[in-house]
Amino acid sequence: MIDHVAVQCGDVAASAAFFDRVLEPLGGQRVMDLGNVIGYGVPPKPDFWIGPRATGTGFREAHLAFLAPDRAAVREFFRVAVESGAEALHEPRLWPEYHPTYYGGFVRDPDGNNVEAVCHRPE
Repeated sequence: MIDHVAVQCGDVAASAAFFDRVLEPLGGQRVMDLGNVIGYGVPPKPDFWIGPRATGTGFREAHLAFLAPDRAAVREFFRVAVESGAEALHEPRLWPEYHPTYYGGFVRDPDGNNVEAVCHRPE
């Protein structure tokens, strides 16, 4: 249903360094780099974009959930994110209130967004 998502960043270089690392365990990578606008995804199509803050003032938190192929990838995403300086929001675990096999871990990106890796499959 979603073709792509874009978020505005206060520091594109810092956000790019973060997403370069944390999306790798999920199979994502930089697909396009237009200078200060960067597209991530699985080649050849970017479906997640970051760019400079261009509109509005103040901060509005976004929630981004990236699909992980398995629970190990969720744990690796979380480990790499925290190692990269991200604030840990929720360590990887089951969230049965969403559904019985929902396994997710949540961190804050450099701009303060709530970024999650989620696996919907059983162990």
